[in-house]
Amino acid sequence: MLVSGSMNDRFVVSRRRTGFGDCLWSLASAWRYAKRTGRTLAIDWRGSCYLDRPFTNAFPVFFEPVQAIDGVRVICDDQINQMSFPGPFFPPWWNKAPIDCVYRPDEQIFQERDELDQLFQSPEDVDANTVVCDACLMWRCDEDAERQIFRTIKPQPEIRARIDAIYQGHFEGHSIIGVHVRHGNGEDIMGHKPYWADPELAFRQVCTAIHKAKALPHPSPVKLFLCTDSTLIVEKLSGVFPDLFTIPKHFQAPHAGPLHSAELGAEGGFSALIEMYLLGRCDTVIRFPPTSAFTRYARLFAPRVMEFDLKDPTRLILIEGSPERLTAS
Repeated sequence: MLVSGSMNDRFVVSRRRTGFGDCLWSLASAWRYAKRTGRTLAIDWRGSCYLDRPFTNAFPVFFEPVQAIDGVRVICDDQINQMSFPGPFFPPWWNKAPIDCVYRPDEQIFQERDELDQLFQSPEDVDANTVVCDACLMWRCDEDAERQIFRTIKPQPEIRARIDAIYQGHFEGHSIIGVHVRHGNGEDIMGHKPYWADPELAFRQVCTAIHKAKALPHPSPVKLFLCTDSTLIVEKLSGVFPDLFTIPKHFQAPHAGPLHSAELGAEGGFSALIEMYLLGRCDTVIRFPPTSAFTRYARLFAPRVMEFDLKDPTRLILIEGSPERLTAS
């Protein structure tokens, strides 16, 4: 068995193939556990929805490689392909023979999410040498862990340069209201469904939030910046707010599914990160729905956030005073 380092090394493997919001939030949860238990963190984003190359680790394609995060050793490049992690494994599913692990039904993934949640909440460690985090682990760590990940991990220089160019061309000298509308564009939107139970009401809610955001005090002339996964949303909001601007990007055809798709190639991932980090540099951010992990970065770092309550999707709340700002540079 080939393992980088001693056979006595213990690992936490963060495996995600989903959108960047989920990837980074789940990574923060895995990192927090690795930090607490003295394990090496392996970032395994092979099979990413942003790439059509299944054996390429997406992390170094989009982010600068890191050797460590606050004292936690990190493996995050394509050497993942040459590694075999030592057992026993947790969750127990991963102790099966490799061929038996090929098909993993949704019920198994949800069970592993719950098993990992219980482990992360416990003050104890497990005897397993390798803990495999291959489930959505949003809400499984504190905000300090999320902030640590965002402070340490930087997009590749090319992406940062594009972010800075757009910021200088559109943001400087203005108070920017960033609007994120996660529509779904025909995909199964799962936990976002309560916000879209009535699509016309949802659209009116977004418009109401924009009007209220514009009515707040602003030190500079206001600009509206829209990020969405649907051309329908662009068209409808542009009809009400003709002054809003968007970043040119490729959309999927109507009802064809989400933007995090290998069909768009790496450029789809670049576009996602550009919008994610620009939202974090807005003065006010509207999140619809707030269940979307894509705006988690903005939620943590934008000074003013407006979102609809998780417990009551009709109730708009204002959150002010983010403790720090963070730029992609």
